[in-house]
Amino acid sequence: MISFPRLESWNNLTKMATVVAQVDKRRVLCRISYESLRAKFGASDDKFMQSVAQHRADIQEAARRLIERDDYEADGSVLIQTSDLQ
Repeated sequence: MISFPRLESWNNLTKMATVVAQVDKRRVLCRISYESLRAKFGASDDKFMQSVAQHRADIQEAARRLIERDDYEADGSVLIQTSDLQ
C-alpha cells in the first residue's frame, strides 16, 4: 500500500522539492526538480513549494507510478521527471 503523508520540503542547494511516500512500513523520498516544476506547472522562482501544494495530486500520482514500477534511484528515492507528469 502506498500513501502520502503531508511531509514535504524544499532543498535550496539541490533545487529539489521532496514529498514523502509511505510504502508499506518504509518511507520513500520522492524528488522533483526546480526545472520540472517550472516546465510542467510554470512555478515561479520564489513559489516552488506553493506549486507542489497546488499540484500535489499530479506529483503523487507520478510518484505512485514510479514506485509501482520499482523505478528507484540508487539511494532508494524516486526521481520524478517532467515526462513522468501527466
